[in-house]
Amino acid sequence: MKPWWSRLRPDNFTLALLCTVLLASLLPMHGAAAMVLDDVTDVAIALLFFLHGARLPRESIVAGVLHWRLHLTILACTFVLFPLLGLLFKPLDGWLLTPELYIGVLFLCALPSTVQSSIAFTSMARGNVPAAVCSASLSSILGVFLTPLLLALLAGTEGGMHNPVQAIASIMLQLLVPFVAGHLLRPWIAGWVERQRALLRYTDQATILLVVYSAFGEAVSEGLWSKTPLVSLFTVAIVAAVLLGIAMPLIRFIARRLGFNREDEITILFCGSKKSLATGVPIAKVLFAGGSLGAIVLPIMIYHQIQLIVCAMIAQRYARDPIDPAPTVRPN
Repeated sequence: MKPWWSRLRPDNFTLALLCTVLLASLLPMHGAAAMVLDDVTDVAIALLFFLHGARLPRESIVAGVLHWRLHLTILACTFVLFPLLGLLFKPLDGWLLTPELYIGVLFLCALPSTVQSSIAFTSMARGNVPAAVCSASLSSILGVFLTPLLLALLAGTEGGMHNPVQAIASIMLQLLVPFVAGHLLRPWIAGWVERQRALLRYTDQATILLVVYSAFGEAVSEGLWSKTPLVSLFTVAIVAAVLLGIAMPLIRFIARRLGFNREDEITILFCGSKKSLATGVPIAKVLFAGGSLGAIVLPIMIYHQIQLIVCAMIAQRYARDPIDPAPTVRPN
C-alpha cells in the first residue's frame, strides 16, 4: 500500500496546469498573438465537441437528455446551493473583503457552470459525458438570464443583459454545432475515433491548458497583479478555496444520498461545482459597466484556476479507481 503522502503528489497533468499558469503570468500574449490564440482555442474546443459527438452512440445521447433528475440536481447545485454558500461570507464584507470584492464573490456564486472543462473532466474521470453535455450547456444558457436576477436578489443591485439571444447563439455555434456534426458523421468515422481513444483524452487536456493560458494571460495583461493589494488577493484566494472546499464534498454527498450511480455522481460533481470564467467576464462587463470591474471579476478568476487544479487531481483519481463490474440501476 502506498504511503498517504504519496497521494498529495501532483500528477503530470496538474503539473502542466501549474506550469501553464506560471507561463501565462510571465509571458502573456498581447495584440495579434492573443487574437490568434483565441482562435486556436476556439478550434480546439470545437474539435473536442466534434470528437465527443462522433464517439457517443445515439442511445447514450437520448439517455442523457432524458435523465431529468440529474439535470435538476446539477442546476440546483449551481443556482441554489452556491448562492446560499455565498451568503456565508457576508461577515467579511467591509472587513477582510471590500464591498466590490464581496459583490465579486456573490457574482461568482451566481454564475453558470463552465461547459468545456466540465465535460472534459467528466470524460477524464469516466463519467456520464452525454448528460454532462446537456447539463453544462443548459446551465450556460440559463445563466444568461438567471445570473443577473440572482445577483440582484443577493446583492440588491440591478443589471441587464445585452442581447442575450446573441449570447445563446454563440454557445450553440461553438459547442453544440460541432457536437451534432460529429454525431451525424458517426456512421463514417466512429471506427477511427474508437481506435484513437488516446486522441480524445489528449484533446481534453490540451483544450483545458489552452483555456487556462488564454484566460489567465488576458487577466495578467490587464494588470491583475499590479492593481490588486497582496492582502486582498490572499483573502479572496482563501475565500475561493474555502467555497470550493465546502461545495465539492457537499455536492458529492447530495449525489450519493439521492442514489445516483458512479458515472452520474462524477457528472454532478464536476458540472455542479464548476463556475464559468468564459461566461462570467462578458456578463460582468454588461452588469458592471463603468464600475470596479477588475475587483468584481477577481474572485471568479482565482476560483477558475483553483477549480481546474483541484478537479484535475480528482478526475485523475476517479480515472485510476477500478470500476465496479456489478450493474447499477440508474434512478428514474
